[in-house]
Amino acid sequence: MPNSGSTPGLNFEELSADTLSVTAVGPGGHVRAAGGDAPPGPDHGHGTQPKIDMHHHFCAPEWREWAAHHGLIDPAQLPRWAHLGADEAVLFMDRAGIDTAVLKPMLPARYRSSAQLREAINITLQSMMNVAQEHPGRFSFYVPLFLDDLEASSWAVRRGLGQLGAVGVNVTANYGGVYLGDPVYDHIFAELNDFSAVVDTHPHHLPGGRPGAMTVPGIPNFVCDFLLDTTRAAVNMISKRTLDRFPDISVILPHAGGFLPYIAPRLEALGRFCDPPVDPAAVRHHLRRFYYDTAGPMAPAATLLAHVPADRILFGTDWPAAPADTVMDLALPALDADPAFTPEQLRGIYRENALRLIPQLATV
Repeated sequence: MPNSGSTPGLNFEELSADTLSVTAVGPGGHVRAAGGDAPPGPDHGHGTQPKIDMHHHFCAPEWREWAAHHGLIDPAQLPRWAHLGADEAVLFMDRAGIDTAVLKPMLPARYRSSAQLREAINITLQSMMNVAQEHPGRFSFYVPLFLDDLEASSWAVRRGLGQLGAVGVNVTANYGGVYLGDPVYDHIFAELNDFSAVVDTHPHHLPGGRPGAMTVPGIPNFVCDFLLDTTRAAVNMISKRTLDRFPDISVILPHAGGFLPYIAPRLEALGRFCDPPVDPAAVRHHLRRFYYDTAGPMAPAATLLAHVPADRILFGTDWPAAPADTVMDLALPALDADPAFTPEQLRGIYRENALRLIPQLATV
């Protein structure tokens, strides 16, 4: 059954409280917003442009309680940021000038049956709906899919997109070493195509290692391996012509596409050695059809913009997995000051591109 090695989002076993959340929260568990203790409202946050956060993690408190009750997790082993809730999120969003965040649900556990997995998904969906209703205009959410359980994933698509108003689905780059783009997922992608769904992706551990273990001792997997995981998924989708076969889906690659923008010329030159061979034109075509979020901090944007139009770039923070000071002191200033972006392009990245992709965000 699905487990923490194949759960959408980050692996809590690896991301300890000490490594990520110490600077994200202050005494009592409240967000410590860099530069002051009293966060202003969203229209007076960082910079002057209202923002939509397309990469905002959420671990439902109801799921934590349920999973602990069933012996699936030890809450004490979760990183501190996994215990932050909607109130802390709103404080952070106000400080960062974020009007609306799309929640990426986190529910990693070793589920014992497909029925138990469905219950976990349903609890998480209901929690996110409650958050959205209690904070009008501030939150929307993705449906978590576990593609190593295709039946449960099909149910989750119908439940979340068809009934509960989710704005897309969240999947990981690989499930047990089977990467997005593999034909085994075609049935689910066909269903997503029928919904014209937004498919938000997130990296995970590279296949073959011990779950939660660092591939290189002393270097957390999220520093390097997660970017490679995203890149592998993107290249596999290019190789299998996923966006051609399912033309009505929109795929978001996190962290500016991992290493994809930097290896694009290499893939164009060497794709003929793939099986099936990858035509250089297909590489260029797919690069321009993916969407890319800015969660990071990402590298300077010139390389990305050499392959991708700016209207395919979406703002994302990675909060609370990324501490508040990382977002406020590093990522946002770097994005604002990036010489590759014009002011008009930044307006699109912060808000307008997301509204074109998901118009219902305007009426959350």
